[in-house]
Amino acid sequence: MGSQIKIDSSWKMRLEDEFKKPYMAELKIFLKSQYDAGKTIFPKGSEYFSAFNHTPFEKVRVVILGQDPYHGPNQANGLCFSVNPGVRFPPSLLNIFKELHSDLHVPMPKNGDLSKWADQGVLLLNSVLTVEQSQAASHEGKGWETFTNAVIKKLNEERQQIAYVLWGSYAQKKAAFVNREKNFIIESPHPSPLSAHRGFLGSKPFSKINQYLISLGEEPINWAL
Repeated sequence: MGSQIKIDSSWKMRLEDEFKKPYMAELKIFLKSQYDAGKTIFPKGSEYFSAFNHTPFEKVRVVILGQDPYHGPNQANGLCFSVNPGVRFPPSLLNIFKELHSDLHVPMPKNGDLSKWADQGVLLLNSVLTVEQSQAASHEGKGWETFTNAVIKKLNEERQQIAYVLWGSYAQKKAAFVNREKNFIIESPHPSPLSAHRGFLGSKPFSKINQYLISLGEEPINWAL
């Protein structure tokens, strides 16, 4: 991974060993081969670790788990479910905003950039951090999942009283090693149009997170964008 790729020091010190493991070396070789073959990869290199740079380790209060980045031009920005300003809302994000409006009466946002959430302690973590343009899930099984599992394990080892938001079976499997007694787990179907009507819509995750944070004596998240 090139020199322009930076990760916040609070994460870097905890994940140093991961970066030295053989799977990471293989992942770097794979990514370089994709670039060398002229393929377009999202997000851009400087945004691979955006989730970590917006939300340092000690600041994490909420974790929302996604699967892999959006694969359309200008969409992915390194935060799961988030898109750059001016980009049309993908269907899952639109359903997230509909649920936010119905849950907390927050007005429909003008743009889909979720960095304001990330800056308040919401780790917006995809399981896989890169994707080839127009090829959904094209970088699955290349090593990113091992890395992001290590991220969740580190949080589980060193931190507690975090709200984990697990939308869909993929996220629910991914968080298998989270201690449910020491953290707050919210599970529902995925916000994708294929499953949102099976229990995502009406699940009120945003108010539940805020009630939990308030119960800990913490500031609630301001979800308005």
